[in-house]
Amino acid sequence: MAVHSLSKLPTSTTALIPNHRTKPGLDSPPLTRNLRHDGLQKPWLGANSLSLQSSSLRVRTQEPKLRPFSATVCLSLPTANAEGVSFTEKVPKWSWRAIKSFAMGELEARKLKYATTGTEAILMGILIEGTSLAAKFLRANGITLFKVREETIKLLGKADMWFFSPEHPTLTEEAQRVLDWAVDKKLKSGDSGEITTSHLLLGIWYEVESPGQKILATLGFNEEKVKELESLKF
Repeated sequence: MAVHSLSKLPTSTTALIPNHRTKPGLDSPPLTRNLRHDGLQKPWLGANSLSLQSSSLRVRTQEPKLRPFSATVCLSLPTANAEGVSFTEKVPKWSWRAIKSFAMGELEARKLKYATTGTEAILMGILIEGTSLAAKFLRANGITLFKVREETIKLLGKADMWFFSPEHPTLTEEAQRVLDWAVDKKLKSGDSGEITTSHLLLGIWYEVESPGQKILATLGFNEEKVKELESLKF
């Protein structure tokens, strides 16, 4: 019965699919289906069998459009003019840990809603980065990010909750001198290496009466610890 019914089908039929979106003048090839007796030989269909042949179906695929983006990478830290730092030689590069520590310090100043980035923010940035020799040395001596943040709020207070810190809070004069000291120290050492977070930490300590130096002294950092840090190779 099935074979007899199929044999009565026309040799070629066109499946007309109503397309209400088709407009006059647009070229949209119809989908066709060809039914033939001589294809797809199957024993259960008998002598006559069914063949389906699809016409070429053109599918237009659009590649996803990617938005162009740009990334800015900071390769150095702001330093003062030649009056504050000895620039007789080429200024050495900052290590990536020092750059990241500075960036984390800026972010911490924004989180605390301070208008400027001070020595206390740079100190917190060193601890937030966490993998440098200076950060490990601080933690080994009991100076943690939580303690430094707590002492910072005690010393400087909380900012106004409605104040929004700028994207890059300007450096305080003390923080600027810390960066300049680190560059000058590296130049005077004659080493060809990079300026590290240890230079930043020592610069904070030698910036007497700065918030960062006061916090370090409160948490037990002293001249003995400075000599111990200076004896390490960094």
